Amino acid sequence: MKLGNYEIEHPLILGPMAGVTDWAFRTVCAQLGATITVTEMVSSRALVYKDQKSAQLLRKNEGSLCGAQIFGNDPQIMAEAAVLALEISGCDFLDINMGCPMPKIANSGDGCGLMRTPELAGEIVEAVVKAVDVPVTVKCRLGWDKGSINVLDFTKRMEGSGASMVSVHGRTRAMLYSGTADWDYIRKVKAQLSIPVIANGDIVDVTSALRCLKWTGADGIMIGRAAFGDPWIFEQVGAAMAGQEVPERPVLKDRIAVAVRQFELSERDHGEHIACLEARKHFAWYLRGVRNASYYKKEITSMNKMEDIYRIARDIVRDLE
Repeated sequence: MKLGNYEIEHPLILGPMAGVTDWAFRTVCAQLGATITVTEMVSSRALVYKDQKSAQLLRKNEGSLCGAQIFGNDPQIMAEAAVLALEISGCDFLDINMGCPMPKIANSGDGCGLMRTPELAGEIVEAVVKAVDVPVTVKCRLGWDKGSINVLDFTKRMEGSGASMVSVHGRTRAMLYSGTADWDYIRKVKAQLSIPVIANGDIVDVTSALRCLKWTGADGIMIGRAAFGDPWIFEQVGAAMAGQEVPERPVLKDRIAVAVRQFELSERDHGEHIACLEARKHFAWYLRGVRNASYYKKEITSMNKMEDIYRIARDIVRDLE
């Protein structure tokens, strides 16, 4: 797959997720096979108004192509924010969020709300493409709800407006993350576009990844929630996409070591206090499916220092390995 001047042999994307895909987690996923990563979404208005917290979300990770994702519904502000996002991050491409279903975002006309105003969405892409000299990509859904699925016309408009790639989540805004992703629509999107199409939704393991690729004909896949606590999914799916033997998931001791490394990276990025708060949810995800882990999941909820993380990690390996 070609994205601007970049050639990606097996496009395997860590989906951008607010409150999850920070620099530390993206770094770990890139090290384990995610060939493309995208920052958490950042408000275009916040960037233009020089909000430092928003700017900090744009730290580029190494080891993969990395995109900066912004959201908003004003073409001029989006164009200004795109320039700022790239100046701050040095990212390889600029992604526009037109898929976030959260009411606070979508009901304001941002995120998936833009699928209700496709003409405006096209103007935004045109403005951003003119403002920056890197590829501009779009992430969207099938439409607002079951009665207004417009992803075919919408993605055609995105291509016509200058988008270099589209990622399609096979659900509507109304579905949020419930129900089953409709890969048939992604297949139809791929059939009508000449730019790369990335499939997203219900890709949870090697089997579903290969099935999705075969059915949709998509150029690559995006993995979101299935990566929570399991960055090895990229290593496994990547091997399968390349026709290689799929590696086994590491033993618990090695998985905990990766978790601790992620939290150390988070400390470097956010400081100890925020890193420990973030580690509470991530550490619990790393323990999903581990027998007799309930005691440690409770311990994790009160971590305040890196020493707490190290202690609990040692105890888990000692007691549950």
